[in-house]
Amino acid sequence: MTTLARWARAEWGALYAAVRGPLTERRWRAAPMAVAAVCLTAVLHVVHNQSWGYQAVQDVGGVRAADPLWVALLRTPLSLFVPALDLPVWGALVQILLVFGIAELCLGRWRTLALAYVATLAGTLYARLGIWLGPDFPLGLPASDARVVDTGPSAAVVGLAVFMGWRYRAHVTASVVIGAMVAEVVLKENLAGKEHLAAIAAVLVVCVAGELRQRRSRDRAGSGSGAPPSQS
Repeated sequence: MTTLARWARAEWGALYAAVRGPLTERRWRAAPMAVAAVCLTAVLHVVHNQSWGYQAVQDVGGVRAADPLWVALLRTPLSLFVPALDLPVWGALVQILLVFGIAELCLGRWRTLALAYVATLAGTLYARLGIWLGPDFPLGLPASDARVVDTGPSAAVVGLAVFMGWRYRAHVTASVVIGAMVAEVVLKENLAGKEHLAAIAAVLVVCVAGELRQRRSRDRAGSGSGAPPSQS
């Protein structure tokens, strides 16, 4: 086995094993949520590009920081599947199929959706905070960004990729994703790039909280097993 093969096995072996079983057994039927999400995104793209459908899609899935918070929260779940203006639709479809599909195979449908929503919501809420801080603050945003339409699966995809890298110890992969998002902000400072960093931060908080909870559970189990037997 070559050095590259050993590295790939160490980096992706656990993730490959988690994906291989259900995918071999049920093929595309193993990830129905990801398939449905791809179909929903394709339909919304077609409708969005019609003169009669553009405003309708914006009304149900278009999120702006200028919108009332309750409106943004209602639209955020569907905004994951409204293609971003600066991302070709085929790019959104590939992202959803691969990343959502792998996450669904490993984590399950509802946990994948919950993490995707957390990542997207973190980006949406960050936009409001950044505009409130203003452009003079390092993490701030100009007031004009309040009118930028914030849609697409990218924040959810980035968050899920980082979570999967953390969970399955694919640390190099997770680091590459994080590094690419940092480079995006440095080279092309825009709202989307900073929202990606907010999504990563939210997912890392979830990862650390999960690790701490598991550590406490192990400590309690260890202390319980080491307790002296009671005497009657």
